[in-house]
Amino acid sequence: MKRDHKDEPTVASGMNDAEELNQDATQEEVENGEYTEVTTMSWDEVDPSGSE
Repeated sequence: MKRDHKDEPTVASGMNDAEELNQDATQEEVENGEYTEVTTMSWDEVDPSGSE
């Protein structure tokens, strides 16, 4: 049976992104490999380069 899905990161509906994604894994989760490394990128446009 072929699955139709996209290989894109998703967040479950109703999930509070910031709160859930910033939560540290417990020691037990780390020992069992049940965690995901999360990298956050933010774009700072307050003083963009090249604007004089």
